[in-house]
Amino acid sequence: QVQLVESGGGLVQAGGSVRLSCEASGRTFDSYAAGWYRQAPGKEPERVAATSSDGNTYYVDSVKGRFTISRDNAKNTVYLQMNSLKPEDTAVYSCAAADYSAYMATGEYDYWGQGTQVTVSS
Repeated sequence: QVQLVESGGGLVQAGGSVRLSCEASGRTFDSYAAGWYRQAPGKEPERVAATSSDGNTYYVDSVKGRFTISRDNAKNTVYLQMNSLKPEDTAVYSCAAADYSAYMATGEYDYWGQGTQVTVSS
């Protein structure tokens, strides 16, 4: 079993930056795929960024060039660096993870964090 705990959310002005962290406990993290999702009020969840166990990354178009996903396997942690934030980035951000083989088979993450609120003021 893997537990994920996010941190780093808060209130930031438009144009500012925030770094979210997602620390995994329970198992070593280096063979896991991980991603960040967000959900704004009244909207469906959206996958924002993802990383595979070998470092490949994915970004939704709306955050390309502004957000960076990275991982430190020694710390069992995945990060989401968010720059040039916009009010429309306001959402609850959650991290997710799955053993990479399982993720490739199902396309689904097995473990989820509780989420952290990011609010961008204009």
